[in-house]
Amino acid sequence: MERDEEMRQKRKGNLILLLTAMVWGLGFVAQKAGAELQPFTYNGIRMLLGGVVLLPVVFLFMKNKGGKHVENKDKQYNVVKSSILGGIICGVVLCIASNLQQFGIYFQTDASKAGFITSLYILFVPILSVFFGKKVRPLIWGCVFLGGLGFYLLTMAGKSNGFVLEKGDLFVLICAFVFAWHIIVVDFFATKANGLLLSSVQFITAGILSLILMGIFEQPDIDKILSLRQPILYSGLVSTGIGYTLQVVGQKNAEPTTATLIMSLESVFAVIFGVLLMHERITLIEGIGCLVIFIAVVIPQLPQKAGDSK
Repeated sequence: MERDEEMRQKRKGNLILLLTAMVWGLGFVAQKAGAELQPFTYNGIRMLLGGVVLLPVVFLFMKNKGGKHVENKDKQYNVVKSSILGGIICGVVLCIASNLQQFGIYFQTDASKAGFITSLYILFVPILSVFFGKKVRPLIWGCVFLGGLGFYLLTMAGKSNGFVLEKGDLFVLICAFVFAWHIIVVDFFATKANGLLLSSVQFITAGILSLILMGIFEQPDIDKILSLRQPILYSGLVSTGIGYTLQVVGQKNAEPTTATLIMSLESVFAVIFGVLLMHERITLIEGIGCLVIFIAVVIPQLPQKAGDSK
């Protein structure tokens, strides 16, 4: 009976994570729909919304756990202070990454392509970890090559202008690189902070910084903002607030490897929703590129056999 209950909880967690991937995949479509707004304006509003909507969830989770301190290696960390400090630092990096991504979409990169290009951050993380003294498995280098091939097929192959990379695709590629740094920074603070509080603070930080940049570089149009309230609300409230909450709940019972693999489907859902809702078209070569990138980012997440880590 205990075993059956455990399996039931795992299936429930996996389904919640699948819903999370769908929510995030649809988020790329919302970003594309919101690309009529200038990037700092769009990101500032939706990030601030996402951070604020997470605050009640943070309060409930922390209240249920009862206590604001956690012990780690015989030292006590103040979770709230660590979460706020980590959230601010992570928020700065998130601001850079998310705005690069939105600039890419603003410069006409399709939602479907943006989802797959962004997923390349999974390959950048182990490469960047080399600078922190970690070894990279030979398999990872093979996946990096695959990822590069998939990126070429998705963005440049079959184009009349040959090897010329579109401006929007370049912005999203750089965004994937910055998102890799974001993962590393989040990982550094993860053991010292409350995940939900850190996320809320980072979204609020990214939102405030984006609004400051909006005030400097852009001229927000209130009427246009109101006309695009649906994609803004989806990105801020659903994709950020509800999506992250679902991730936390789903990962509670799912196996880590399975959880990561399921959430990788975010890029697949970005293509599906992009085609269905935005009428985006994927050529055969671009479709092969998506498949190659998906294989490249999934392989490193598969369980290792004994001796593979050497």
